[in-house]
Amino acid sequence: MRRIFRYAAHVLRKKIVNIATYKFVALPDLRMLRARLLPLCKSWDLKGTILLSAEGINLFVAGAADRIDRLLAELRSCPGLADLQIKVSRTEHQPFARMRVRIKKEIIAFGVEGIAPAQRTSPKLAAKELKKWLDEGRPLTLLDTRNDYEVKLGTFRHARPIGIDHFRDFPAAVRKLPPAMKEQAIVMFCTGGIRCEKAGPFMEREGFKNVFQLEGGILKYFEECGGAHYDGECFVFDQRVGLDPSLQETESFQCFRCQTPLSAADQMDPRCVPGQSCPYCFKTPTEQMALTLKQRHEAIRRAFTPLPGSVPHDQFKFINVPKDCDGKTLRDTLCRVVREMSATHWETECARGLVLDAKHEPVAATRLVRAGERYRHKFPNVTEPEVNGRVEIIYEDEALIVLNKPAPLPMHRGGRFYRNTLQHLLNHVYHPQRPYPAHRLDANTTGLVLVTRTQHFAGRLQPQFARGQVEKLYLVRVQGHPKEDAFSCDAPISATSGEIGSRKVDSESGRAARTEFRVRHHHNDGTTLLEARPLTGRTNQIRVHLWHLGFPVCGDAIYLPGNKLGDTQTLNLADPPLCLHAWRIKFVHPFGLQPVEFTAPAPAWAT
Repeated sequence: MRRIFRYAAHVLRKKIVNIATYKFVALPDLRMLRARLLPLCKSWDLKGTILLSAEGINLFVAGAADRIDRLLAELRSCPGLADLQIKVSRTEHQPFARMRVRIKKEIIAFGVEGIAPAQRTSPKLAAKELKKWLDEGRPLTLLDTRNDYEVKLGTFRHARPIGIDHFRDFPAAVRKLPPAMKEQAIVMFCTGGIRCEKAGPFMEREGFKNVFQLEGGILKYFEECGGAHYDGECFVFDQRVGLDPSLQETESFQCFRCQTPLSAADQMDPRCVPGQSCPYCFKTPTEQMALTLKQRHEAIRRAFTPLPGSVPHDQFKFINVPKDCDGKTLRDTLCRVVREMSATHWETECARGLVLDAKHEPVAATRLVRAGERYRHKFPNVTEPEVNGRVEIIYEDEALIVLNKPAPLPMHRGGRFYRNTLQHLLNHVYHPQRPYPAHRLDANTTGLVLVTRTQHFAGRLQPQFARGQVEKLYLVRVQGHPKEDAFSCDAPISATSGEIGSRKVDSESGRAARTEFRVRHHHNDGTTLLEARPLTGRTNQIRVHLWHLGFPVCGDAIYLPGNKLGDTQTLNLADPPLCLHAWRIKFVHPFGLQPVEFTAPAPAWAT
């Protein structure tokens, strides 16, 4: 007797009533119905979700018993809902965080046209009848239509999971079932039955001839038959996570990271760290890095397909008025700042309204300017040249990104390039961060680039380049066969650029530079594959030194044989590649004191 009283007291403590129901029925005036239900539910302190659609209603709501009764009375007063049947369970706590009433296209997302459960569904099999069939050992296939993560918590013994992550994937999964199943008796089931209302007619349409759906789903089976022929728990979409065959809340909970339901055994697994991981999503550092890089490469592909600069857009170049132009005309100032353009050019640009002030208003060429003012030169409907967007992320962490840059791809905006640049890509993929490359490669050079995630880490890495503490090794293929297997060049390189940005050896006022070279292979076509180790970091250093030594880099469009200069700065996609590749790099990671080293795969010309 005492045991009975204790059980009764335990039940009475469970003051929260949980109801679940659905019905496929034509519901008109959905906005009006939502406007009526939401404030009523909130005033009754109910929480959960009510989905309304032209095809019907689906709800999971919890609250005090008398308030639940009021909601049911309100719903059953609606046309078509008078016979609304519910599934009930009780808890000591409220399993939902808030009350939502939503209007959706479907009350259960499926996405297949022509499936209308309000008009027709597959034959329903009562819970007790299914138990009888299973007791008798009738030949049938139990088909679990739920998502894989739900199945992990429990299912009918010998049931066949359909194998999906979302119910929208159900049609494709059905088409992969063995053709022989079309002749078999199939009993499909889900949590409460609603998914089977659509799954059954779809399977029949696909040629399955003997399909039944478990009426009321697993929850109704638990209510009428307990746990017979069922192993485990039933996943539910609220804070309870799992219910046992007596419809009592279990100790299961969901992984914070991947939302997989976890049994008591799962929770004891050493890979289960609350708030971080579980046995199903735990990954070793190597596995996590591979997943991160895969996601980054997908984001890069989306960002550069199509190339952002391929869509016509307006671009602007900023022009700051220097001190020595104070009081001069805008035309004279523009000629002073942008020396390669004539006064006639700037008069024409101003007349076209393409030179703007700080208020974005066009200005006349005769306007008198003041030192420190800023103007903008507008380039309308710009379409940029194509570039190679196949950037490969080799490594990343909270401080650093190591990437393999393709070519041609400028690193920063300039000349004809604004959006088709590495910096634009990084800003898009890593938004809201604005990663900053710690050093530069020419647009036509491939290979390793170090990028810091924040200014703080840039302050730890960039000084290593300035102090010459970063070890860099390049692969380079040159024209000609050097006589020595190892040689070097100490020729100083000009500090300022010449034609189309070129540099040259300048013995009088050039900056000190040193590059060491080692022969890797002499090719029969008269070219040689070298290793190049720059000990200083001058612009175009390797190319200028090899050009000076009489071994110009294969594919170089600027530093040509015979000590001649070309007229092409950035190659086109169809041009032969510049055979210069930043192959290896060694430096001290911003996090620590130990050096780290990275290698980029060698390009085809270096094999």
